[in-house]
Amino acid sequence: MARKLLEFLLSLALLFSGGYSDVTFHFDNQCTYTIWRGSSPDMGDLDPEHPAGTYEIFYMDDKWSGSIWARTKCTSNATDYYSCETGNCGSGVIECKGPQPAYPVTLLNFNVNNPVVSYQVSEVHGQNIRVRLEPKGGTLVDGSGPCPVVDCARDFGDVCPPELVAANKNGVYVGCYSSCDKLKNCCNEAGCQPDYYTKRFKELCSNAHIYPADNNPPLYQCKGADSYDITFCPV
Repeated sequence: MARKLLEFLLSLALLFSGGYSDVTFHFDNQCTYTIWRGSSPDMGDLDPEHPAGTYEIFYMDDKWSGSIWARTKCTSNATDYYSCETGNCGSGVIECKGPQPAYPVTLLNFNVNNPVVSYQVSEVHGQNIRVRLEPKGGTLVDGSGPCPVVDCARDFGDVCPPELVAANKNGVYVGCYSSCDKLKNCCNEAGCQPDYYTKRFKELCSNAHIYPADNNPPLYQCKGADSYDITFCPV
């Protein structure tokens, strides 16, 4: 409750000071379970816990470059050390003020340089959750058209081979590793050929980045969008 109150008071202060950024992220959790947002570097998220069915508006700094992801099954132990089954950042606290997360993890990569926002959905480090990123309005900086939706709305769990499966301590599937991280089959140079695994994942999520050298689609640069709608577990 204290966190929510603090966030509300900060919102009021920004509102009356005219301090809101023009760049807003709308987080919609359509999962049937709670997720906890993480970011690197810290984007100033005062309350990352995001229960099922909740919708939040987040005002970004005018300049910020980094990754946002969802953590799942987060708990604290007897010594109040906070950890998560997937997306864990190793900080030991709910705010996840730490480095890039443990793999496998679905990443939303951004470079916010108001009024231009570059964005992509990345499965380069595997998948722990399905996501969709949809700019509302806006046009591409190169003038080629409106800012497109990017997503990975298919669950890799249906096709994840045993050698790439990530399981919790009870042996239950929680995510799918990339072959680069798990098997060291990395396609990270121009002209390299993706392996069997990355080809299959690319078929499922054609507009997400699947392996390090994957440049189709490109890193989109958008300006003039009213918001960037981020949906976890899109239906």
